[in-house]
Amino acid sequence: LPQLGPHLPPQLTQQPWYLQYSTRRDGFSLQTLYRSRGQPGSPALLLIRDTEAQAFGAFSSTAIRCSSGFYGTGETFLFSFSPELKVFRWTGRNNFFVKGDVNLLMVGGGSGRFGLWLDGDLHRGGSQRCETFDNETLSPREEFCIQDLELWGLA
Repeated sequence: LPQLGPHLPPQLTQQPWYLQYSTRRDGFSLQTLYRSRGQPGSPALLLIRDTEAQAFGAFSSTAIRCSSGFYGTGETFLFSFSPELKVFRWTGRNNFFVKGDVNLLMVGGGSGRFGLWLDGDLHRGGSQRCETFDNETLSPREEFCIQDLELWGLA
């Protein structure tokens, strides 16, 4: 988390974060993740480690929730540690920041490709270059298996 500090919106850098949801503690379920969300409108940090020990994730400027359409702001970004931190910011090309339904959580999109997506049981996910962030693939493979996932929110 400390490495991401300089990349967060300035008003958040001194705020305390707490672990809202963790697959180790809470099990593998997107529904449980949605239920664990913090204050409405409060930002969220999603940290993922895949089964190849690659770490990556997303910062969402608003709480991660179930939605019928995309939500969020241009402060949202994707990141990976491979091996050093890389941050992929909003390009301004579209507003496909975050969208979640019962079976899928997506961050970033355009032309049918998602910067990051996670399935409903949080076992599988994927990453492709997308128009929202013009990101590199976050994990070594376009589809990955999730070993650990954590959702952090503001205390």
